[in-house]
Amino acid sequence: MKYDLITLLGPTASGKTSLAAAVAARLDAEIISGDSRQIYRRMDLGTGKDLADYTVDGKTIPYHLIDIAEPGYKYNVFEFQRDFLKAYTDIKSRGRLPLLCGGTGMYLESVLKGYRLLPVPENQELRARLSDKTLPELTALLATYKRLHNVTDVDTVKRAVRAIEIEEYYRQQPVDARSFPALNSLIVGVDIDRELRRERISRRLRQRLEEGMVEEVRRLLDEGIAPESLIYYGLEYKYLTLYVTGQLAYEEMVHQLEIAIHQFAKRQMTWFRGMERRGFSIHWIDATLSMQEKVNRIIELQYNNV
Repeated sequence: MKYDLITLLGPTASGKTSLAAAVAARLDAEIISGDSRQIYRRMDLGTGKDLADYTVDGKTIPYHLIDIAEPGYKYNVFEFQRDFLKAYTDIKSRGRLPLLCGGTGMYLESVLKGYRLLPVPENQELRARLSDKTLPELTALLATYKRLHNVTDVDTVKRAVRAIEIEEYYRQQPVDARSFPALNSLIVGVDIDRELRRERISRRLRQRLEEGMVEEVRRLLDEGIAPESLIYYGLEYKYLTLYVTGQLAYEEMVHQLEIAIHQFAKRQMTWFRGMERRGFSIHWIDATLSMQEKVNRIIELQYNNV
């Protein structure tokens, strides 16, 4: 096997986690999560951790970069690069295969392309200048920067301001010192039909609401986590927090959240297609194939190094 690792990507509700676990079980691999929100402890239903999926035929697949930070913390792509490299090196040192699995395109691309990044401090002067801007105005400003930025998650004013802050820092601070190893990764994408994806998203949303996603958010707020901190994480935590704090009625919350998740999945696919235009070779596998067929196809790609 000439690949350094396998990368499995796909939009939300595409079944990539269970597929990654099945592949890992066959190849004696360990999974590194490439999800920007699953790093937070006690944020389980809203981030779709599906930890039960990591047990295959009674065997628990080791996973990394899940439950490593406290809610309220603002984890970033620099930290992901650092933590990914630590997990990757550890897995390789034990003679096992790393399998990177996730849907946060910026995180995946940052390690597959080896971007050189630095931690970005807060810029209070810039934040003050942007304090009266609307989200559309901030989004337009963000688009003026040439450097790659994670637009898939910029759905609140606070996140947009932070994205601009990062871009402005890199504009003024040329990055040249931090090296990142070149990785030869097999990249596999789960190709799911738009209508099937929408059906799965809607069904999964209702299932997680029934399983207690609202209660999960209430517990986090009861811990003392500020509502704006949960809203910062977007999607489920944004809309559920607005509901729990009385700013949205339940049915309106569900309706808006469902639309937002559909839009998010579409943006994920746009990012992955963009990766192909930026030179990445992604082998797409039909989501409707049986698990065995999908696993066999990935193993064939891995050993043939195509």
